[in-house]
Amino acid sequence: MIPFKQVWDDEAGEWVFEVSMRGQMLLDHALLNKGSAFTDEERREFGLLGLLPPHVSTVEEQVKRNYANFLHQETDLERYIFLVALQDRNETLFHRLLKEYIQEMMPIIYTPGVGVASQHYSHIYRRPRGLYVSYPHRASITRILANAPNPDVSVIVVTDGERVLGLGDLGIGGMGIPVGKLSLYTTCAGIHPATTLPIILDVGTDNPDLLRDPLYLGWRHERVRGEDYDGFIETFVRATLERFPNVLLQWEDFARHNARRLLERYRDQLCTFNDDIQGTASVVVAGLYGALKMTGAPFAAQRVVLAGAGASAHGIADLLVLAFEDAGLTRDNARRRIAMVDSHGLVTRNRPHLEDFKATFARSAEDLAGCTCHDPSNITLEETIRHFRPTILIGTSGTPRLFSKAVVWAMAAVNDRPVVMPLSNPTSKSECTAEEAIHWSDGRAIVATGSPFDPVEHNGRRFHIGQGNNAFVFPGVITTGTGFQTSVSAGLGDDDTGV
Repeated sequence: MIPFKQVWDDEAGEWVFEVSMRGQMLLDHALLNKGSAFTDEERREFGLLGLLPPHVSTVEEQVKRNYANFLHQETDLERYIFLVALQDRNETLFHRLLKEYIQEMMPIIYTPGVGVASQHYSHIYRRPRGLYVSYPHRASITRILANAPNPDVSVIVVTDGERVLGLGDLGIGGMGIPVGKLSLYTTCAGIHPATTLPIILDVGTDNPDLLRDPLYLGWRHERVRGEDYDGFIETFVRATLERFPNVLLQWEDFARHNARRLLERYRDQLCTFNDDIQGTASVVVAGLYGALKMTGAPFAAQRVVLAGAGASAHGIADLLVLAFEDAGLTRDNARRRIAMVDSHGLVTRNRPHLEDFKATFARSAEDLAGCTCHDPSNITLEETIRHFRPTILIGTSGTPRLFSKAVVWAMAAVNDRPVVMPLSNPTSKSECTAEEAIHWSDGRAIVATGSPFDPVEHNGRRFHIGQGNNAFVFPGVITTGTGFQTSVSAGLGDDDTGV
């Protein structure tokens, strides 16, 4: 039984929480604890007299104190641990602090800081948060979901930890991603944290370092695949629908071979959303609309190269087609304005065993007419740019340094204002840095990145770099997905250089 319930206060004209917990137990409950901000009246009513220092702090004082402590941390991992510890003891103060310093703290609580934390998850583990649904407990999934701290859950973010950011298989360490994403749902979209639930589906790991780690907290077994994996997911979804019939279920950081098919399989069975496919695509296309306001060029005239062919590229390509159609192009012409480069080079129709998604956007022999590339079966990214002459370059490859000086030069050679978007996370996986994109294009590139970058100085100008963060779509997802009315104010760059 949860220690609080939401009721309507006629006099105040708003929803309030009635609390049935007192004393030390109240102080130990992160969602209810106000720390030194409990008033004298509340301390008497809830049995807190003597359990707190006598001074009653304002929230502003608490924020000031904790921000000073945050600044004393020396590394991003230490800053992450500090913030999560605050979240574990006083969730209201955590979100107030995060809101006050969102630009400074979002890169810690989410990418890129959460990537490092997820890699070290079993070594920095303090307190449990969310639910751990392990394959050996597959017969008890219904019971596990019944153990959720709050029976009234509005949003679940679930991962199996196989493709965490651009870091790959982190097993149970993937839990850091749902926790971080749901923190942003609260701070950026106004969802009460009591109604959010992070879940990790622990189906093992193929990461040999984790399997050898004596401190690893997950199931020490190679990943379950095939029919056994699908049956496990099916059981989880059925139990979720039974327990939380009105929930929004967000799939997060599933590998390419599972991400799309799970979304397709369950999208008509419950309110569901894949952030890597749909969230990334929404942010990218919204950013492109903003970029084209700066260039003055029509959307229908754009040509796009996608460097990377995973789940994110799939979602971006599909939404780009819809955007091109909205601009007046036929579907076939829209697809012809998109080229895709993967680890083997330009995706062409003569390549054997193409996946359906890649085949849809593969280039034909006519597209390659006049190309002087030395090997038509392995056309590089730079060669693709010089021949295809894209106006927009988007990176979702997870391959650091893929956007070399020659690649950015090639974009600048065929465009006055090239749009360059190295989106891979964390920063160590970015296709290039913001500074490189600006300098190598002589300040002409319009840049948005997946990880945050500091402003760039070039030829006496200061370039503020826009971040294509999926958090910007969360208010819209929540409003349409769960019926909550929310609002958010977010800017992606404050001059003519950020998308």
